[in-house]
Amino acid sequence: MSTFDDPFDSDRALSRAGCICGQHRSAAEHEHATLALRCEPVPTESEEKRYQGVVASAVVRAMFPRDAARRAFLRSVGASTALAAISQFFPIKAATEAFADAGVPEKKDLKVGFIPITCATPIIMASPLGFYAKQGLNVEVVKTAGWAVIRDKTINKEYDAAHMLAPMPIAISLGLGAQPIPFAVPAIENINGQGITLAMKHKDKRDPKDWKGMKFAIPFDYSMHNYLLRYYLAEHGLDPDTDVQLRSVPPPEMVANLRADNIDGFLAPDNICQRAIYDGVGFLHILSKEIWDGHPCCSFAASKEFITGSPNSFAALTRAIVDATAYASKAENRKQIAEAIAPANYLNAPVTVLEQVLTGTYADGLGGIKTDAKRVDFDPFPWQSFAVWMLTQMKRWGQIKGDVDYKQVAEQVYLATDTGKVMTEMGLTPPSSSYKSFAVMGKTFDPTKPDDYLASFKIRKVT
Repeated sequence: MSTFDDPFDSDRALSRAGCICGQHRSAAEHEHATLALRCEPVPTESEEKRYQGVVASAVVRAMFPRDAARRAFLRSVGASTALAAISQFFPIKAATEAFADAGVPEKKDLKVGFIPITCATPIIMASPLGFYAKQGLNVEVVKTAGWAVIRDKTINKEYDAAHMLAPMPIAISLGLGAQPIPFAVPAIENINGQGITLAMKHKDKRDPKDWKGMKFAIPFDYSMHNYLLRYYLAEHGLDPDTDVQLRSVPPPEMVANLRADNIDGFLAPDNICQRAIYDGVGFLHILSKEIWDGHPCCSFAASKEFITGSPNSFAALTRAIVDATAYASKAENRKQIAEAIAPANYLNAPVTVLEQVLTGTYADGLGGIKTDAKRVDFDPFPWQSFAVWMLTQMKRWGQIKGDVDYKQVAEQVYLATDTGKVMTEMGLTPPSSSYKSFAVMGKTFDPTKPDDYLASFKIRKVT
């Protein structure tokens, strides 16, 4: 179940008393829409109103811990009356001022790097749709050529934070390939949203056992793409290190390499898959969700130095990303988002391609039209069990040598507790635990038994 099944809880009506969202002609009309859970937050709130909403929401949640009771209270008295009543016995104005003073961003002008793929949707759309501005930030989102550049520019402090592949902050923190630098993930950018695409000449090679000797592109060594493709190949009896060739290729260059016959296929973000289909050079073999439904792909990440040095700026960034992700999770917003992220300074892609990815109605390259509303989805919660799974795969393929404290690393890098608090403050409902089991190609992963899971694979580098 998505974290956003009920994204805008009715107690958030308190933050909109007087219709500060600008979508309704009166407070009463706004209140009605809010209680019906139809009112979306738009980036026009003043700082004072936004902080007042957070404080008021926290008070109501403390008074009515149970959702049903809280909803009943708000429906019976209305948002404006509730706010006025609470103000009689709780100093909301003073608390709001204290909260606002404590939360002023140390840096308002920030740079966030991204790779032009649909996985970065919340990070990108937060700029043109105003989610950063809503948090009092002036964020420049910077299109970047490849993952190594993203890593280096963030480490060198040219970027304050960045769009990163979900395993990258783990690899950076562990010092895989370089000196260890502590990084953290407050939000997952997207779940699902990738696919294996093959060149048209291979349309009769649908059995992976026939792929020996083929060349495949992945975006980066420390990527879900690498681990999912390796997993898929190994489950079909192929050793990804000896039976095929895997090459790291920046996603924007993959379609050109497929067209030039430099590679036979790739596991890549869906907009890259769909662009190959749009250009007539490839077809979709399988969606990544058919390998693991609900898998993470990309993340929003920052160094621990930035987090501790500019905690309010980091918190504001996190709120903006969580808010944008909630908006992106709703199907009715996807076409608007496709238009917002299509321009050259963002994805530089035809709106048609992005709509096919984001709405889930798409051409498969073999003459068929398919529909899957969850082809890509957006849920920011950084499950620590995701990190544990990635660590098992890093160890499986020899990226990590020796023992690893899975739980310690997962909890240091994936900030589930902090993100859960932010989500609660924003009226969202985070999971009650940061660990869960899931299945990858039918094989259950128990995050409490990572070594047993690792030992169960026949094809692996580690013994």
